[in-house]
Amino acid sequence: MNPGGMDMQALLQQAQQMQQQLAQAQQALEEAEVEGTSGGGLVKVKLSGRGQVEDITVDPKAVDPTDAEETAQTVADLVLAAIRDAEAQVERLQQEKMGPLAEGLGGGMPGGMPGLPGF
Repeated sequence: MNPGGMDMQALLQQAQQMQQQLAQAQQALEEAEVEGTSGGGLVKVKLSGRGQVEDITVDPKAVDPTDAEETAQTVADLVLAAIRDAEAQVERLQQEKMGPLAEGLGGGMPGGMPGLPGF
């Protein structure tokens, strides 16, 4: 007899499938790389799909040798802007890869997993 009409085998298969999809999404994020820019491309920042800074490139044109103090502040501002740009791209990428999985789990919303009583 099957209490409540739940098919435990189907439930286990669905859970395994979701686990595989999650692992694939995490792997895709590990391998992904995004680039943020600022100052019309004077500063470029590369981040992993997990949001870790991998590389920062500053074009020599961003440096004014006659005003080191002003240049230092400008470059700092450009680096920060490029990092924020890249972080926004990472967030979009993560939502693209992980969002459907969260929806499959009920999106963390009250009511839990759709179609499963008590979840």
